[in-house]
Amino acid sequence: MPKQSTDPLNTDRSSLVHRLRYALRHPGRIAPHVLRSARDLRLRLTHRDHVSYYRAVMASDAARDPRAAVGSRNEERWLALGEMQFDYLVEHGLKPSHRMLDIGCGNLRAGWRFIDYLDTGGYYGIDISPDILIAGKRVLAERGLQHKLPHLTLTQDLTFDFLPEGVFDVVHAHSVFSHSPLEVIDECLGHVRRVLAPGGFFDFTFDRTEGAEHHVLREDFYYRTGTLVALAEAHGLRARFMEDWEERPHGQSKIRVTAPE
Repeated sequence: MPKQSTDPLNTDRSSLVHRLRYALRHPGRIAPHVLRSARDLRLRLTHRDHVSYYRAVMASDAARDPRAAVGSRNEERWLALGEMQFDYLVEHGLKPSHRMLDIGCGNLRAGWRFIDYLDTGGYYGIDISPDILIAGKRVLAERGLQHKLPHLTLTQDLTFDFLPEGVFDVVHAHSVFSHSPLEVIDECLGHVRRVLAPGGFFDFTFDRTEGAEHHVLREDFYYRTGTLVALAEAHGLRARFMEDWEERPHGQSKIRVTAPE
């Protein structure tokens, strides 16, 4: 059997070797993975473009548990991940007066904190999943934040064609590119500059690999940092790896993109 790296940043999770070894270490996860694989095959056949495919994935996950659908295994973890995102952005430039576009806002895991912090009307959340947006509206009501008048909008793509030019000081996408093929990321980077205000920035997280780029079931994508930096630069954007994000207890990495003044 070929040797498989034990370094998470060099592991190809799509390889047969990794999957067999993972199954031997975690036999209780074999059945859930088989079910996910069957769902993946069914959805690939019925949804040819990735956005439609992943919208169906989110509908399936949200029907079981909206918290788990955004990658939080329980309420405590859901709150902790949201707080982590919020604290980092506040420490790195987010101000109450800013206008913020939250791409893949989901069920407002971090969004409710941003809404509470920003001035009234300063938050604009978009998502491809109507099911998860409905869950987000419930969170908004539970937190009593209706008076902050946030925008929560369904979108089909990441062209932002329904948004005005140069209006957002901060654009944020957490756990979006980790579920996106390169053409979706390219689309986003190709259009985000238009909606960024002068001096604004765009923070996004991604699943990082230092080995071969790969994906698992078209749900989880692993990219090298250089690939995404080069893609941003091809659209005239500056991109830098946010090293201090690596100190946070989160499995993804972060890049900040800015447009030249």
